[in-house]
Amino acid sequence: MSFISSELIDIEGVNNLWIKRNYEKCSGCRRCEIACSLYHEGKIWPEASRVRVFMFVPGVEIPHLCFQCNDYPCVEACPEEALSVNVHTGAVITDKSKCTACGACINACPGRVPHLHPQNDYIVICDLCGGNPKCVVACQEGKWDALNLLKGIDVETEKTPAKIPKKLAYETARILLGEKTTEEVYEW
Repeated sequence: MSFISSELIDIEGVNNLWIKRNYEKCSGCRRCEIACSLYHEGKIWPEASRVRVFMFVPGVEIPHLCFQCNDYPCVEACPEEALSVNVHTGAVITDKSKCTACGACINACPGRVPHLHPQNDYIVICDLCGGNPKCVVACQEGKWDALNLLKGIDVETEKTPAKIPKKLAYETARILLGEKTTEEVYEW
């Protein structure tokens, strides 16, 4: 199954961009969700945002967005070939006209990142806003530095494997709150 559209080239030629997350610095302001929904939906609509912020433990906020896995399991799993990879950014792109919202990409994603658009029947995934991610801009303007855009060589050395938000929250809580407190407040 090919997952590169006619505008895109072989995955080996992708010049990746990647959003590095520093979960310990996230304030939970949700400006990233607002910036994303404004850019993609034309209005403040966090439910339609391609980045979602989860809080499983008070004070531990997890901005969750596409990890751009090296093997792109979501793209490979799509039976309709509605997902492709942009050659310039490495971002997953959803072809709304082909997507049937079957959820195969969600099940294939180790971080369970793709999600159904709240109003329309298609999957939303971070597309890196064409190379200038609005979530990163908003986070940088706020001086939180929880989201940072990496380019080129830095991407492969810094990229982390996809994980579900609850697991990321647990790991972050252990750093911020310590192991004992985390075990007391965290529910699996």
